[in-house]
Amino acid sequence: MSADPGRTIVLWCPDWPILAACREQSLDPAAPIALTEGGLVFACSPAARRDGVARGLKLREAQYRSPGLTVLDYDAALDMRVFEPVVRRVEATVPGVQLIRPGTLAMRARGPARYYGGEEAAAAALLATVAELGVPGARVGIADGPFAAEQAARAARESVEIVPPEASAAFIAPLPVALVVDPRTAILLNRLGVRTLGEFAALPADDVRRRFGASGAFAHDRAAGREQARVVARTPPPEFEVEQHFEPPLDRVDQLAFAFRVGAEEFIERMRAVRLVCTGLRIELDDEGGGHSSRSWLHPRWFTPGDVVDRVRWQLQGAGTVDSGLASPIVRLRVVPERIDSTGNHEEGLWGGGPDERVHHGLTRVQSMLGHEAVVTATIGGGRMLADRQVLVPWGDRPPERTGDAPWPGSLPALAPASVFRERLPIALLDGRGEIVAIDARGAISAAPERFAVGGGEAAPVRAWAGPWPVVERWWDAEHAKRVHRFQVVDDDGCAWLLVRDREGWWAEARYD
Repeated sequence: MSADPGRTIVLWCPDWPILAACREQSLDPAAPIALTEGGLVFACSPAARRDGVARGLKLREAQYRSPGLTVLDYDAALDMRVFEPVVRRVEATVPGVQLIRPGTLAMRARGPARYYGGEEAAAAALLATVAELGVPGARVGIADGPFAAEQAARAARESVEIVPPEASAAFIAPLPVALVVDPRTAILLNRLGVRTLGEFAALPADDVRRRFGASGAFAHDRAAGREQARVVARTPPPEFEVEQHFEPPLDRVDQLAFAFRVGAEEFIERMRAVRLVCTGLRIELDDEGGGHSSRSWLHPRWFTPGDVVDRVRWQLQGAGTVDSGLASPIVRLRVVPERIDSTGNHEEGLWGGGPDERVHHGLTRVQSMLGHEAVVTATIGGGRMLADRQVLVPWGDRPPERTGDAPWPGSLPALAPASVFRERLPIALLDGRGEIVAIDARGAISAAPERFAVGGGEAAPVRAWAGPWPVVERWWDAEHAKRVHRFQVVDDDGCAWLLVRDREGWWAEARYD
């Protein structure tokens, strides 16, 4: 109806992070659910809000208010991945879509309004499209500019809120000024008595620019309904994912892996056609009983069709065998690339591959024959004891989050010993009278060590020693509390040892070679 090029339609899906997490984890969105980030609530379901949970609340307070709260970590990548099918479906209904954030889309109103016979009809078509995808409670706002249109969608009492042309400034005037400025500026404006967008828009534009700079001037224009931003339609990314349905459903690992070989080749060829390689992918499986399995896989170089089939087989196989039956037959298999890179970054050198390439092919071959967890690499993790910091990761997988750099009270400072014993060696640490050196409750030794013996061998003189240093774990749990003491000694040959004293006696944890 309107020919104004600034008219904008915004489609908003309330509580999208919760809906995306529920689809991934097969949870009921009607249950009290909270997503956390950095120990604070990032998003929560309507049931959780009825219990008093709100965004920004500390996790412990949220659990106190809602005892039955289900807590999950917020995953921005999951948000985007689950929303991508919605974006593609909306683009098929209304071209020229801009993704503001997962759960929120913007588009120019002039084209859809002309095609569907009005702005209200265009909004109804959008709501019908997302309803077919199972997105409940979606809302549409139409106004002059993306900001006003989004606020209209959020304020919609029904499913659609249409702000008449040239009325956007009056519509957003009662809204809080914190919507357009950063928190620090919002506090300052509130102290000055400027609490709404209308009051902020009434300030002289030149004074706002001098006091708050370019960002303040931009916020002032937005508060006054003078939006300079316009919808910038995204370029749809090429579709590389491959999906295959099985009718009848397949209930054996080897059958399904064989049936997907053509799909795996198609998946890789689609990227090769545009000179891309896949270094990370996600495999999604749906079974006949309604179950869903989703897992991300990484590759140390790039995936080949055989590597993709191996990952499908490993995800299906679990701890079973290749010819084992599945608990429930598989009806759908989908492979989605998560990490894509240019082939130019993975080309071989002028003289071909080197030792690293031969090592890679050898390890990949062994892994393909023996299973995903048959070939592992060692990484350093977090912990207090040295044995706890040795983490074995399957070849090609992403190492766990580095907690080794985090503060671990009682952990051993650098430099670390060169040799860490897989099984601790028994030690006899003796004083000058030939008695075992003891450590009291206050952490003091009974006498200076003079000699020590490893594994029942001959006792050697102690040239130097240091310690003890207490290591206390789970001090709040009397049943599982653990308290040990570390000790360092240097023997007569100049070799340094890291010793541990616990309830059972003295042990050698590592050696400084």
